[in-house]
Amino acid sequence: MVDLIARSAGADLLPLTIGGVALAEVALGQVTSVAPFRGQAAAVSAALQAAFGFGFPRPNQTDIGGAARIVWAGMDRALLIGAAVPAGLTSIAALVDQTDAAVTVQVAGPGATAVLARLIPLDLRPAAMPVGQTARSQVNHMAASITRTGPDVFEVMVFRSMAGTLIDELTHAAQGVAARG
Repeated sequence: MVDLIARSAGADLLPLTIGGVALAEVALGQVTSVAPFRGQAAAVSAALQAAFGFGFPRPNQTDIGGAARIVWAGMDRALLIGAAVPAGLTSIAALVDQTDAAVTVQVAGPGATAVLARLIPLDLRPAAMPVGQTARSQVNHMAASITRTGPDVFEVMVFRSMAGTLIDELTHAAQGVAARG
């Protein structure tokens, strides 16, 4: 019998440091898509508040409570990250395990905004996208979630099948920024 070995999507490709930018895969732990059933948004928010100290996120926002966090993922949809689903949520929301569905790459360092600006059609300056804000957008041709987690730190999440492409795009952009000095 063959023994299978679990591997992350970026296992052989990261970490990398190019110029002043570090690229590293983020191990998110359990990830669950949460979509409140019709008329249940307030109840879902209350259940999350009771379990983690945060409610369902507003558009383009993230919230953190201990090891758990929630990231807005589109209209009436969020990703619960790093925690098990509270028992009260199963009857009031559609829940889908997304743990292995995506890869998340942290882009960190003083050139992080410049690197991402080459790939993402959003204003990523701190005044336009402060810490704790998230956005659904494109990284070139890939659908992505981009979250600012620190002053010079972003997390970029794409479908797992796009891991190699994302890392390649980020590498080329970082090389271009580093070459400019």
